Amino acid sequence: MSVFSVCVYCGSRSGNKPIFEDQAKRLGDFIAHEAWRLVYGAGDVGLMGTVARAAQSGGAATFGVIPTHLMDMEVGKRDLDQFVVTENMHERKKVMFMNSDAVVVMPGGAGSMDEFFEVLTWAQLGLHAKPIILMNVEGYWDPLIALMDHIIANGFADPSLLALFQVAPDAASVVELLREARSAA
Repeated sequence: MSVFSVCVYCGSRSGNKPIFEDQAKRLGDFIAHEAWRLVYGAGDVGLMGTVARAAQSGGAATFGVIPTHLMDMEVGKRDLDQFVVTENMHERKKVMFMNSDAVVVMPGGAGSMDEFFEVLTWAQLGLHAKPIILMNVEGYWDPLIALMDHIIANGFADPSLLALFQVAPDAASVVELLREARSAA
């Protein structure tokens, strides 16, 4: 059986609550403990850097993908097991997704939302059935979840859209959902 690979989308900033960084570290620790591989945006800043350093320090395999134009801004983390430099963001997202078995979306900004909506749309279109988990640390994604309800209430999506992703409050809950998904596969 090949190594289970978890794609983590998250902020290139740490946010303004220490719990965001704490949960990023815990997720990295769990990925290492489970002997899974971390697939992420290859940055060494913000939550990206935190989850990667924790996964690495626990011995997890790491696969990072970064576009050339973000090498300086996101401080490309070159000490990963696999470090891929792409020409653009579209290629980055494609390579990350293709090399993962599940997607976790931690707190982040517009980029994290873009990544979430892209994989959600692909699932809605039947292009994949990979688990998608919103890591809703301290209710961070509550407004996004409310927006999804609003979209459905206004007839722009079917209620089945909500079944395409799961919501977990913290890293430990995310890992439980991933374990369940892996054993069901």
